[in-house]
Amino acid sequence: MTLSQWLLFILIIQIIHFIGTWKLYKRAGRKAWEAAIPVYNAIVLMQIINRPKWWVILLFIPIINLLMFPVIWVETIRSFGFHHRKDTLLVIFTFGLYIYYINYATSDKYIENRSLQPRTEAGDWISSIVFAIVAATIIHTYFMQPYTIPTSSLEKSLLIGDFLFVSKFHYGARAPMTTVATPMVHDTIPFLNIPSYLKKPSLPYLRVPGFEKIKRNEIVVFNWPTDTVRYFRDRSGIHINKPIDKKSNYVKRCVGIAGDSLEIKDGHVYINNELSKMPDRTKIQFFYIVDTNGQQLSERSIRERYHAREYGTQDGKYIINLADEDAQKIQSNLSVRSVTRFNEPKGTYDSSVFPHNEQYPWSRDNFGPIYIPEAGKTVALNLKTLPFYKRIIEVYENNELKVDGDKILINGQEATTYTFKQDYYWMMGDNRHNSEDARYWGYVPFDHVVGKPVFIWFSWDSEAKGIQNKIRWERLFTTVHGTGKPVSYFKFFIVAMILWYGYSVYSDRKKKTKK
Repeated sequence: MTLSQWLLFILIIQIIHFIGTWKLYKRAGRKAWEAAIPVYNAIVLMQIINRPKWWVILLFIPIINLLMFPVIWVETIRSFGFHHRKDTLLVIFTFGLYIYYINYATSDKYIENRSLQPRTEAGDWISSIVFAIVAATIIHTYFMQPYTIPTSSLEKSLLIGDFLFVSKFHYGARAPMTTVATPMVHDTIPFLNIPSYLKKPSLPYLRVPGFEKIKRNEIVVFNWPTDTVRYFRDRSGIHINKPIDKKSNYVKRCVGIAGDSLEIKDGHVYINNELSKMPDRTKIQFFYIVDTNGQQLSERSIRERYHAREYGTQDGKYIINLADEDAQKIQSNLSVRSVTRFNEPKGTYDSSVFPHNEQYPWSRDNFGPIYIPEAGKTVALNLKTLPFYKRIIEVYENNELKVDGDKILINGQEATTYTFKQDYYWMMGDNRHNSEDARYWGYVPFDHVVGKPVFIWFSWDSEAKGIQNKIRWERLFTTVHGTGKPVSYFKFFIVAMILWYGYSVYSDRKKKTKK
């Protein structure tokens, strides 16, 4: 929605509120005009229903306000004596319009000092659950989001089955753009398999300032820019145009930041003409053809001894995903005849590779060089450079673009240059031959960035046998970034929980003794 559309929408809401409540304001000893002033009317209403003024803030936080509006409706009618179950149901299922009936068709007096305690145990439970959801949604949206690793694109650094906490505040929390959505659910409601959101009304992109910028080679969670499918794993599913914040969540390593020049040579990334130095925890992997001269390697041996996965066979030879050091280890096996890395030669054209143009005969192993756009920087725009920036101009930065012969028109005006409105990033997986990343769909705009993974709180190996072996104990409570071998802080967490529990029991007993 445009700014003018939002102002009109807010004006309509204020009119609806005023018409439906001005008499109730007067019954509560306030002035009728106080029901008409935006924001101020909400502050006054909190005083009327005897609730804290900071609740007003919750009414203006997208998604949270969807939970708070029914609460305010119920609190309003109860402040005038309408506390029966039927009244509660009526005000909720009429989306607050039941208040019109109370405003015009009743004369019940305002209860100034009504009890705020729930009248029933069920009411107490409902109240607790609602505010637990509100608190969890605030944390999930603006501070920390749980996330699960579904694929092996960052194998070694992050494993399939790792459960992460992703910080929203490092790069700045992004306000939800979809204002009507199911709390703490991404794009689909579980079991019902229907969208969890409405596209309208929607908010423009807004991000709270962060305290750090994305650094080169950090692992980042972002919304997959070209996501047009309903289900993450079903690429043949229903194609839909998703809002940015409802596109599938991806996690990759940011190998190139805004302003960088990037090139891939034989699978290795070069930034500004220098080989990119990866963090010491990183293990870049490629597909290798392992010739055992007909002898079999057990799947268990491949997985446990070489820390790798088998991806089938070719002409009787194994195709195994390996880090370079593991490739050297497997080469020393007496049953292995040769180990050869897959490599698509320079000059090989792969149409699936960005920018999907025959002018650029690039592949996943030999790619570039390209420029990664930076906000405020200007590039030359012609038919040769357009394939790189076409999607940025049209989709990410919302311009009308047309090509008329050799001329490029942006918003009806001929353009020979283009100035970028935001920063862009180049995201890749460490598993170079088994990662759907920027090499296939291009740049990631900053407005698609979700957050920074900071902590692995649980890790589950679905392929292991026995519950004891399925839990990767050594990965519990480890940090995602950092140097050296990851250290588990799980034991410290358990000790802290025991101390906290012991202190709670001691405090409760002390209180009972005083009584």
